[in-house]
Amino acid sequence: MVLLYSIFIRLYFIAVQLASSWNSKAKEWISGRKNLFEELKQKIKSTDKIVWIHCASAGEFEQGKPVIEKLKQTHPHHKILVSFFSPSGFKSAKKYPYADIITYLPLDTKQNARRFIKITKPELVVFVKYEYWYHHLSEVAFHHIPLIMVSAIFSKNQLFFKWYGKFYKQMLFLFRHIFVQDDNSFELLKSNNIQHCSISGDTRFDRVKKIAGQFSEIPFIKEFVDDKNVIVAGSTWPDDEKVLAGYVKTSNLKIIIAPHEIKQDHILQIQKSFPGCLRYSEVKNLLSENSSAQTFWNAINEQQRAAIEKKLIKAKTLIIDNVGMLSKLYYYATVSYVGGGFKKSGIHNTLEAAVYGKPVLFGPNYKKFKEARDLIEAQGAFTICSFESLKIKMDHLLNDPEQLVKAGESSKNYVENKLGATDKILQFIQENRLLTN
Repeated sequence: MVLLYSIFIRLYFIAVQLASSWNSKAKEWISGRKNLFEELKQKIKSTDKIVWIHCASAGEFEQGKPVIEKLKQTHPHHKILVSFFSPSGFKSAKKYPYADIITYLPLDTKQNARRFIKITKPELVVFVKYEYWYHHLSEVAFHHIPLIMVSAIFSKNQLFFKWYGKFYKQMLFLFRHIFVQDDNSFELLKSNNIQHCSISGDTRFDRVKKIAGQFSEIPFIKEFVDDKNVIVAGSTWPDDEKVLAGYVKTSNLKIIIAPHEIKQDHILQIQKSFPGCLRYSEVKNLLSENSSAQTFWNAINEQQRAAIEKKLIKAKTLIIDNVGMLSKLYYYATVSYVGGGFKKSGIHNTLEAAVYGKPVLFGPNYKKFKEARDLIEAQGAFTICSFESLKIKMDHLLNDPEQLVKAGESSKNYVENKLGATDKILQFIQENRLLTN
Protein backbone atom coordinates (compact mmCIF):
# COMPACT_ATOMS: atom_id res chain seq x y z
CA MET A 1 0.00 0.00 0.00
CA VAL A 2 2.86 2.39 0.73
CA LEU A 3 4.16 1.82 -2.80
CA LEU A 4 0.72 2.42 -4.34
CA TYR A 5 0.28 5.53 -2.20
CA SER A 6 3.67 6.89 -3.29
CA ILE A 7 2.84 6.23 -6.94
CA PHE A 8 -0.48 8.05 -6.55
CA ILE A 9 1.27 11.07 -4.98
CA ARG A 10 3.70 11.32 -7.88
CA LEU A 11 0.89 10.97 -10.43
CA TYR A 12 -0.97 13.73 -8.59
CA PHE A 13 2.11 15.95 -8.86
CA ILE A 14 2.36 15.30 -12.61
CA ALA A 15 -1.34 16.13 -13.02
CA VAL A 16 -0.91 19.44 -11.16
CA GLN A 17 2.13 20.26 -13.29
CA LEU A 18 0.12 19.69 -16.46
CA ALA A 19 -2.80 21.74 -15.14
CA SER A 20 -0.49 24.61 -14.21
CA SER A 21 -0.20 25.57 -17.88
CA TRP A 22 -3.80 26.84 -17.85
CA ASN A 23 -4.96 26.82 -14.20
CA SER A 24 -3.72 29.72 -12.04
CA LYS A 25 -4.19 27.87 -8.74
CA ALA A 26 -2.23 24.88 -9.99
CA LYS A 27 0.49 27.25 -11.19
CA GLU A 28 0.68 28.85 -7.72
CA TRP A 29 0.76 25.37 -6.13
CA ILE A 30 3.84 24.47 -8.20
CA SER A 31 5.67 27.80 -8.08
CA GLY A 32 5.12 28.18 -4.33
CA ARG A 33 7.05 24.99 -3.66
CA LYS A 34 10.13 25.97 -5.65
CA ASN A 35 13.16 26.58 -3.41
CA LEU A 36 11.01 25.65 -0.41
CA PHE A 37 13.78 23.90 1.49
CA GLU A 38 16.37 26.60 0.75
CA GLU A 39 14.02 29.27 2.09
CA LEU A 40 13.38 27.26 5.25
CA LYS A 41 17.12 26.91 5.85
CA GLN A 42 17.47 30.68 5.67
CA LYS A 43 14.60 31.32 8.07
CA ILE A 44 15.39 28.69 10.73
CA LYS A 45 18.44 28.79 13.02
CA SER A 46 19.82 25.71 14.72
CA THR A 47 18.88 27.20 18.10
CA ASP A 48 15.23 27.87 17.19
CA LYS A 49 12.51 25.96 19.01
CA ILE A 50 9.79 25.22 16.46
CA VAL A 51 6.10 24.36 16.74
CA TRP A 52 4.79 23.17 13.38
CA ILE A 53 1.10 23.83 12.66
CA HIS A 54 -0.34 22.38 9.43
CA CYS A 55 -3.54 23.72 7.84
CA ALA A 56 -4.96 22.52 4.55
CA SER A 57 -6.31 25.91 3.52
CA ALA A 58 -7.76 29.22 4.74
CA GLY A 59 -10.70 27.67 6.58
CA GLU A 60 -8.51 25.36 8.64
CA PHE A 61 -6.16 28.28 9.28
CA GLU A 62 -9.02 30.11 11.00
CA GLN A 63 -9.46 27.04 13.22
CA GLY A 64 -5.74 26.96 13.93
CA LYS A 65 -5.42 30.63 14.88
CA PRO A 66 -6.74 30.28 18.47
CA VAL A 67 -4.22 27.50 19.16
CA ILE A 68 -1.37 29.45 17.53
CA GLU A 69 -2.13 32.60 19.53
CA LYS A 70 -2.45 30.70 22.79
CA LEU A 71 0.86 28.94 22.16
CA LYS A 72 2.51 32.28 21.45
CA GLN A 73 1.17 33.52 24.77
CA THR A 74 2.27 30.51 26.82
CA HIS A 75 5.54 29.77 24.96
CA PRO A 76 6.77 33.13 23.61
CA HIS A 77 10.28 31.83 22.93
CA HIS A 78 9.08 29.23 20.43
CA LYS A 79 8.70 30.01 16.74
CA ILE A 80 5.45 29.06 15.03
CA LEU A 81 5.84 27.50 11.59
CA VAL A 82 2.58 27.27 9.65
CA SER A 83 2.37 25.07 6.56
CA PHE A 84 -0.37 24.98 3.93
CA PHE A 85 -1.39 22.61 1.21
CA SER A 86 -3.33 25.15 -0.85
CA PRO A 87 -2.37 28.55 -2.30
CA SER A 88 -5.48 30.20 -0.80
CA GLY A 89 -4.37 29.20 2.68
CA PHE A 90 -0.82 30.36 2.08
CA LYS A 91 -1.96 33.76 0.82
CA SER A 92 -4.34 34.24 3.75
CA ALA A 93 -1.45 33.94 6.22
CA LYS A 94 0.98 36.42 4.68
CA LYS A 95 0.11 39.26 7.06
CA TYR A 96 -0.67 37.13 10.11
CA PRO A 97 1.58 38.43 12.92
CA TYR A 98 1.64 35.30 15.09
CA ALA A 99 3.22 33.03 12.47
CA ASP A 100 7.00 33.34 12.40
CA ILE A 101 7.46 31.13 9.34
CA ILE A 102 4.92 30.46 6.60
CA THR A 103 5.51 27.74 4.02
CA TYR A 104 3.86 25.33 1.65
CA LEU A 105 3.77 21.70 2.69
CA PRO A 106 6.26 19.79 0.50
CA LEU A 107 4.82 17.07 -1.71
CA ASP A 108 4.31 14.00 0.47
CA THR A 109 7.24 11.81 -0.52
CA LYS A 110 9.54 9.99 1.89
CA GLN A 111 12.52 12.08 0.84
CA ASN A 112 10.65 15.39 1.21
CA ALA A 113 9.23 14.44 4.60
CA ARG A 114 12.67 13.43 5.89
CA ARG A 115 14.24 16.65 4.62
CA PHE A 116 11.47 18.82 6.06
CA ILE A 117 11.88 17.38 9.56
CA LYS A 118 15.67 17.56 9.36
CA ILE A 119 15.50 21.31 8.65
CA THR A 120 12.64 22.31 10.96
CA LYS A 121 13.24 19.93 13.92
CA PRO A 122 9.84 20.70 15.50
CA GLU A 123 9.20 20.04 19.19
CA LEU A 124 5.48 19.68 18.56
CA VAL A 125 3.38 19.11 15.44
CA VAL A 126 -0.30 20.08 15.22
CA PHE A 127 -2.52 19.18 12.27
CA VAL A 128 -5.78 21.11 12.07
CA LYS A 129 -9.05 19.28 11.36
CA TYR A 130 -7.87 16.87 8.68
CA GLU A 131 -5.29 16.00 5.97
CA TYR A 132 -3.44 12.77 6.49
CA TRP A 133 -0.12 12.68 4.63
CA TYR A 134 1.47 9.29 5.22
CA HIS A 135 5.16 10.14 4.79
CA HIS A 136 5.01 13.39 6.75
CA LEU A 137 3.12 11.78 9.63
CA SER A 138 5.36 8.71 9.63
CA GLU A 139 8.52 10.81 9.73
CA VAL A 140 7.20 12.81 12.69
CA ALA A 141 6.32 9.61 14.53
CA PHE A 142 9.68 8.01 13.66
CA HIS A 143 11.47 10.88 15.41
CA HIS A 144 9.15 10.57 18.44
CA ILE A 145 7.91 14.13 18.00
CA PRO A 146 4.54 14.72 19.73
CA LEU A 147 1.83 14.87 17.04
CA ILE A 148 -1.74 15.96 17.73
CA MET A 149 -4.83 16.60 15.64
CA VAL A 150 -7.23 19.39 16.67
CA SER A 151 -10.84 20.16 15.74
CA ALA A 152 -11.15 16.85 13.90
CA ILE A 153 -14.48 15.49 12.78
CA PHE A 154 -15.17 11.96 11.53
CA SER A 155 -18.03 10.11 9.87
CA LYS A 156 -18.50 6.40 9.21
CA ASN A 157 -18.39 6.86 5.43
CA GLN A 158 -14.76 8.02 5.54
CA LEU A 159 -12.02 5.83 4.12
CA PHE A 160 -10.56 5.07 7.58
CA PHE A 161 -13.59 3.00 8.51
CA LYS A 162 -14.07 1.00 5.30
CA TRP A 163 -12.90 -2.62 5.05
CA TYR A 164 -10.38 -1.55 2.42
CA GLY A 165 -9.16 1.51 4.37
CA LYS A 166 -6.78 -0.17 6.84
CA PHE A 167 -3.77 1.71 5.43
CA TYR A 168 -5.43 5.06 6.16
CA LYS A 169 -6.78 3.95 9.52
CA GLN A 170 -3.22 3.12 10.61
CA MET A 171 -2.31 6.78 10.16
CA LEU A 172 -4.62 7.67 13.03
CA PHE A 173 -2.43 5.62 15.36
CA LEU A 174 0.54 7.88 14.56
CA PHE A 175 -1.03 10.72 16.56
CA ARG A 176 -0.30 11.19 20.24
CA HIS A 177 -3.82 12.54 20.68
CA ILE A 178 -6.82 13.42 18.51
CA PHE A 179 -9.15 16.20 19.68
CA VAL A 180 -12.57 15.83 18.05
CA GLN A 181 -15.45 18.25 17.69
CA ASP A 182 -18.40 16.09 18.75
CA ASP A 183 -19.73 12.95 20.43
CA ASN A 184 -20.32 11.12 17.15
CA SER A 185 -16.67 11.45 16.12
CA PHE A 186 -15.52 10.35 19.58
CA GLU A 187 -17.72 7.25 19.65
CA LEU A 188 -16.72 6.33 16.10
CA LEU A 189 -13.02 6.42 16.96
CA LYS A 190 -13.57 4.48 20.17
CA SER A 191 -15.55 1.78 18.37
CA ASN A 192 -12.59 1.37 16.01
CA ASN A 193 -10.17 0.88 18.91
CA ILE A 194 -8.71 4.38 18.66
CA GLN A 195 -8.53 5.27 22.34
CA HIS A 196 -6.17 8.27 22.23
CA CYS A 197 -8.93 10.81 21.62
CA SER A 198 -11.15 13.21 23.51
CA ILE A 199 -13.90 15.74 22.83
CA SER A 200 -12.64 19.32 22.85
CA GLY A 201 -15.10 21.01 20.53
CA ASP A 202 -14.28 23.24 17.58
CA THR A 203 -11.70 26.01 17.98
CA ARG A 204 -13.61 28.13 15.45
CA PHE A 205 -16.02 29.11 18.23
CA ASP A 206 -13.14 30.60 20.20
CA ARG A 207 -11.95 32.36 17.06
CA VAL A 208 -15.24 34.08 16.16
CA LYS A 209 -15.81 35.06 19.79
CA LYS A 210 -12.43 36.79 19.91
CA ILE A 211 -13.09 38.63 16.63
CA ALA A 212 -16.47 39.83 17.88
CA GLY A 213 -14.91 40.96 21.16
CA GLN A 214 -12.42 43.12 19.25
CA PHE A 215 -15.09 44.81 17.11
CA SER A 216 -14.47 48.38 15.96
CA GLU A 217 -16.63 50.51 13.68
CA ILE A 218 -16.11 50.23 9.92
CA PRO A 219 -16.09 53.64 8.18
CA PHE A 220 -19.33 54.53 6.31
CA ILE A 221 -21.30 51.41 7.30
CA LYS A 222 -23.23 52.99 10.17
CA GLU A 223 -24.12 55.93 7.92
CA PHE A 224 -25.29 53.58 5.18
CA VAL A 225 -27.48 51.52 7.55
CA ASP A 226 -29.07 54.71 8.95
CA ASP A 227 -31.10 52.78 11.59
CA LYS A 228 -32.90 50.82 8.86
CA ASN A 229 -33.42 47.07 8.72
CA VAL A 230 -30.54 45.53 6.82
CA ILE A 231 -29.50 42.14 5.47
CA VAL A 232 -25.77 41.53 5.57
CA ALA A 233 -25.08 38.89 2.93
CA GLY A 234 -21.61 37.37 3.17
CA SER A 235 -19.61 35.08 0.87
CA THR A 236 -22.34 35.16 -1.78
CA TRP A 237 -22.34 33.54 -5.21
CA PRO A 238 -24.50 34.42 -8.24
CA ASP A 239 -27.33 32.06 -7.22
CA ASP A 240 -27.50 33.67 -3.78
CA GLU A 241 -27.46 37.13 -5.31
CA LYS A 242 -30.29 36.25 -7.70
CA VAL A 243 -32.54 35.24 -4.80
CA LEU A 244 -31.56 38.28 -2.72
CA ALA A 245 -32.12 40.69 -5.61
CA GLY A 246 -35.65 39.41 -6.07
CA TYR A 247 -36.45 40.02 -2.42
CA VAL A 248 -34.78 43.43 -2.08
CA LYS A 249 -36.84 44.77 -4.99
CA THR A 250 -40.03 43.99 -3.05
CA SER A 251 -38.92 45.40 0.32
CA ASN A 252 -37.82 48.63 1.97
CA LEU A 253 -34.80 47.22 3.75
CA LYS A 254 -31.16 47.76 2.87
CA ILE A 255 -28.60 45.15 1.95
CA ILE A 256 -24.84 44.89 2.28
CA ILE A 257 -23.31 42.30 -0.04
CA ALA A 258 -19.80 40.95 0.51
CA PRO A 259 -19.39 38.46 -2.38
CA HIS A 260 -17.08 35.47 -2.14
CA GLU A 261 -15.28 36.56 -5.30
CA ILE A 262 -14.55 40.23 -5.97
CA LYS A 263 -13.46 39.92 -9.58
CA GLN A 264 -14.52 42.89 -11.67
CA ASP A 265 -16.96 40.95 -13.87
CA HIS A 266 -18.73 39.54 -10.79
CA ILE A 267 -19.02 42.98 -9.16
CA LEU A 268 -20.47 44.41 -12.38
CA GLN A 269 -22.97 41.56 -12.48
CA ILE A 270 -24.10 42.38 -8.94
CA GLN A 271 -24.46 46.06 -9.83
CA LYS A 272 -26.81 45.13 -12.67
CA SER A 273 -28.93 43.01 -10.33
CA PHE A 274 -29.15 45.73 -7.66
CA PRO A 275 -29.89 49.07 -9.39
CA GLY A 276 -28.85 52.21 -7.55
CA CYS A 277 -26.17 50.45 -5.53
CA LEU A 278 -22.90 51.81 -4.22
CA ARG A 279 -19.52 50.11 -4.14
CA TYR A 280 -17.47 50.49 -0.98
CA SER A 281 -14.47 51.55 -3.06
CA GLU A 282 -16.53 54.36 -4.62
CA VAL A 283 -17.22 55.85 -1.20
CA LYS A 284 -13.57 55.63 -0.22
CA ASN A 285 -12.60 57.41 -3.43
CA LEU A 286 -14.93 60.27 -2.56
CA LEU A 287 -12.64 60.94 0.39
CA SER A 288 -8.98 60.61 -0.45
CA GLU A 289 -6.69 58.22 -2.23
CA ASN A 290 -3.83 59.09 0.11
CA SER A 291 -5.44 58.59 3.51
CA SER A 292 -7.02 55.70 5.33
CA ALA A 293 -10.80 55.85 5.15
CA GLN A 294 -11.23 56.27 8.91
CA THR A 295 -8.60 59.00 9.25
CA PHE A 296 -9.99 61.09 6.42
CA TRP A 297 -13.60 60.49 7.43
CA ASN A 298 -12.84 61.96 10.85
CA ALA A 299 -10.96 64.91 9.35
CA ILE A 300 -13.37 66.20 6.67
CA ASN A 301 -15.61 69.16 7.35
CA GLU A 302 -19.33 68.93 8.09
CA GLN A 303 -20.38 69.98 4.59
CA GLN A 304 -18.28 67.25 2.95
CA ARG A 305 -19.50 64.66 5.41
CA ALA A 306 -23.12 65.62 4.87
CA ALA A 307 -22.75 65.19 1.09
CA ILE A 308 -21.28 61.70 1.49
CA GLU A 309 -23.85 60.70 4.11
CA LYS A 310 -26.64 61.79 1.77
CA LYS A 311 -25.30 59.46 -0.92
CA LEU A 312 -24.96 56.59 1.57
CA ILE A 313 -28.46 57.08 2.99
CA LYS A 314 -30.01 57.25 -0.49
CA ALA A 315 -28.41 53.97 -1.63
CA LYS A 316 -30.29 50.75 -0.96
CA THR A 317 -27.41 48.36 -1.63
CA LEU A 318 -23.76 48.55 -0.66
CA ILE A 319 -21.33 46.17 -2.37
CA ILE A 320 -18.15 45.38 -0.46
CA ASP A 321 -15.56 45.05 -3.21
CA ASN A 322 -12.58 44.28 -0.99
CA VAL A 323 -11.60 41.52 1.43
CA GLY A 324 -11.15 41.27 5.19
CA MET A 325 -14.27 43.10 6.41
CA LEU A 326 -16.91 40.38 6.51
CA SER A 327 -16.44 39.18 10.09
CA LYS A 328 -17.17 42.73 11.30
CA LEU A 329 -19.95 43.48 8.81
CA TYR A 330 -22.30 40.94 10.39
CA TYR A 331 -22.43 43.20 13.47
CA TYR A 332 -24.61 45.63 11.50
CA ALA A 333 -27.17 43.03 10.39
CA THR A 334 -30.80 42.82 11.31
CA VAL A 335 -30.66 39.41 9.65
CA SER A 336 -27.51 37.73 8.31
CA TYR A 337 -27.34 35.71 5.12
CA VAL A 338 -24.46 33.29 4.55
CA GLY A 339 -23.77 32.39 0.91
CA GLY A 340 -22.82 29.15 -0.80
CA GLY A 341 -25.98 27.22 -0.02
CA PHE A 342 -26.98 26.92 -3.67
CA LYS A 343 -23.63 25.35 -4.61
CA LYS A 344 -22.67 21.69 -4.28
CA SER A 345 -19.76 22.61 -2.02
CA GLY A 346 -22.21 24.11 0.48
CA ILE A 347 -22.40 27.15 2.74
CA HIS A 348 -19.59 29.25 4.11
CA ASN A 349 -18.86 30.20 7.73
CA THR A 350 -22.10 30.60 9.70
CA LEU A 351 -20.40 31.09 13.07
CA GLU A 352 -18.93 34.51 12.30
CA ALA A 353 -22.51 35.65 11.66
CA ALA A 354 -24.16 33.84 14.59
CA VAL A 355 -21.74 35.23 17.19
CA TYR A 356 -23.32 38.69 16.94
CA GLY A 357 -26.71 37.38 18.03
CA LYS A 358 -28.65 37.84 14.80
CA PRO A 359 -30.82 35.31 12.92
CA VAL A 360 -28.91 33.54 10.14
CA LEU A 361 -30.28 32.47 6.75
CA PHE A 362 -28.67 30.27 4.09
CA GLY A 363 -29.48 28.12 1.06
CA PRO A 364 -30.46 24.43 0.96
CA ASN A 365 -27.00 22.77 0.73
CA TYR A 366 -26.05 22.96 4.39
CA LYS A 367 -26.48 19.43 5.77
CA LYS A 368 -22.81 18.43 5.81
CA PHE A 369 -22.03 21.34 8.13
CA LYS A 370 -22.70 20.43 11.75
CA GLU A 371 -22.90 24.00 13.04
CA ALA A 372 -25.56 24.83 10.42
CA ARG A 373 -27.64 21.81 11.44
CA ASP A 374 -27.23 22.72 15.10
CA LEU A 375 -28.22 26.35 14.51
CA ILE A 376 -31.38 25.26 12.69
CA GLU A 377 -32.24 22.91 15.54
CA ALA A 378 -31.70 25.76 18.01
CA GLN A 379 -33.97 27.97 15.84
CA GLY A 380 -31.22 30.52 15.44
CA ALA A 381 -30.87 29.83 11.71
CA PHE A 382 -33.24 29.05 8.85
CA THR A 383 -32.80 27.63 5.38
CA ILE A 384 -34.38 29.04 2.23
CA CYS A 385 -34.59 27.55 -1.25
CA SER A 386 -36.02 30.36 -3.39
CA PHE A 387 -36.99 34.03 -3.54
CA GLU A 388 -40.47 33.07 -2.28
CA SER A 389 -39.19 31.21 0.79
CA LEU A 390 -36.77 34.04 1.56
CA LYS A 391 -39.62 36.55 1.44
CA ILE A 392 -41.81 34.44 3.72
CA LYS A 393 -39.07 34.00 6.31
CA MET A 394 -37.92 37.64 6.22
CA ASP A 395 -41.48 38.96 6.46
CA HIS A 396 -42.11 36.68 9.41
CA LEU A 397 -38.98 37.82 11.27
CA LEU A 398 -39.38 41.53 10.55
CA ASN A 399 -43.09 41.56 11.42
CA ASP A 400 -42.52 39.73 14.70
CA PRO A 401 -39.86 41.61 16.74
CA GLU A 402 -40.09 39.08 19.55
CA GLN A 403 -39.27 36.20 17.19
CA LEU A 404 -36.44 38.24 15.64
CA VAL A 405 -34.82 38.78 19.05
CA LYS A 406 -35.43 35.20 20.15
CA ALA A 407 -33.78 33.76 17.01
CA GLY A 408 -30.80 36.08 17.46
CA GLU A 409 -30.36 35.07 21.08
CA SER A 410 -30.49 31.40 20.09
CA SER A 411 -27.65 31.98 17.62
CA LYS A 412 -25.53 33.79 20.17
CA ASN A 413 -26.19 31.24 22.91
CA TYR A 414 -25.21 28.41 20.59
CA VAL A 415 -21.78 29.98 20.08
CA GLU A 416 -21.35 30.87 23.75
CA ASN A 417 -22.07 27.29 24.83
CA LYS A 418 -19.41 25.88 22.50
CA LEU A 419 -16.42 27.93 23.70
CA GLY A 420 -13.34 26.43 25.33
CA ALA A 421 -11.78 24.03 22.81
CA THR A 422 -8.52 25.95 22.71
CA ASP A 423 -8.06 25.82 26.49
CA LYS A 424 -8.59 22.05 26.53
CA ILE A 425 -5.92 21.57 23.87
CA LEU A 426 -3.41 23.82 25.64
CA GLN A 427 -4.11 22.10 28.95
CA PHE A 428 -3.23 18.74 27.36
CA ILE A 429 -0.01 20.16 25.90
CA GLN A 430 1.03 21.58 29.27
CA GLU A 431 0.02 18.62 31.42
CA ASN A 432 1.88 16.20 29.14
CA ARG A 433 4.89 18.54 28.84
CA LEU A 434 4.87 18.38 25.06
CA LEU A 435 6.85 21.65 24.90
CA THR A 436 9.86 22.90 26.81
CA ASN A 437 9.67 26.29 28.51
